[in-house]
Amino acid sequence: MSSRIFIHFSAILCSFVVITKVVAETPIGRQVSEFQIQHSFLVTGPDTALIDESGEIVWRCKGGSRDGFALANGNFVIAWKNEVLEMTRANKVIFRYKLSGENREIGTVAPLSKGKFLITELGPKPRLVEVNNKGQVEVDFPLKPETTNAHMQTRMARKNASGNYWVPHLLAHSIKEYNSEGEVLRTFRTDGGDLGGRDARNWPFTAIELANGNVLVGCTMGNKVVEFNSEGKVVWKVDNSKAGGLIQDACGVQRLDNGNTVIASYRAGKGQPKMLEVNPDGKVLWKFESQKLRAVHHFQVLTTNGKKETHALK
Repeated sequence: MSSRIFIHFSAILCSFVVITKVVAETPIGRQVSEFQIQHSFLVTGPDTALIDESGEIVWRCKGGSRDGFALANGNFVIAWKNEVLEMTRANKVIFRYKLSGENREIGTVAPLSKGKFLITELGPKPRLVEVNNKGQVEVDFPLKPETTNAHMQTRMARKNASGNYWVPHLLAHSIKEYNSEGEVLRTFRTDGGDLGGRDARNWPFTAIELANGNVLVGCTMGNKVVEFNSEGKVVWKVDNSKAGGLIQDACGVQRLDNGNTVIASYRAGKGQPKMLEVNPDGKVLWKFESQKLRAVHHFQVLTTNGKKETHALK
């Protein structure tokens, strides 16, 4: 496709985020698969963009983001360091949440039912909140990250089917399940001997509960993805012994409808894919390569070969 670009700058009163609407842009990367797999997906990180199955950008934001989702209503919700925005594809902001003055950065955002959002704040008083679409806080409790290093306190927290919250705590080498009162109900550790111990630096980045009740965890600098069962036992993992060295800082992860797992390789070097898909045996089936995209922090796969991923849209 030709590189015809139409850019509309939205009137968003924010000093560090410029939102742009891209109607068509030459491919930012290529999808490589001997099995003819193609995905569309939203990426967050130094670049924030919606990329279609041909590798073209169809929407993007300028400004580094932490987390984000394409919503079922056609909008996007994106977390930046100091605020969370929900916006239409025409770049109209319809919801804004500002970081509280007592903390230093926002860690994550995840959509919930009835237009609510789960948000974490990092800093001297780390906390998890649920906010409704009027900006009212309905749930608010302190987190227990076991460190005062704000940036390393937590990342991709998610609500589970029980109405509780899985929160990864990087330097604590653990994911914790909290109830709405802030009580820790379960703790799964990522520094066990079967995962290489603490020296492996399995800092958990994601804590995503699967349909079977297991929890999928990207272990960042440990360069592996782990699945825990409900008792905290490792029942599946993939690392570079299977992925051929392609996992470089396993940040965002997603389990697809077909049982495969997509992984963001945040520190991918030159010639290495920014994202990869592996099957349950750990075989690499798909790669997204890009010299233009700086890094992928987290992502949301929306379609596979034209078919919607049923757990993608929230």
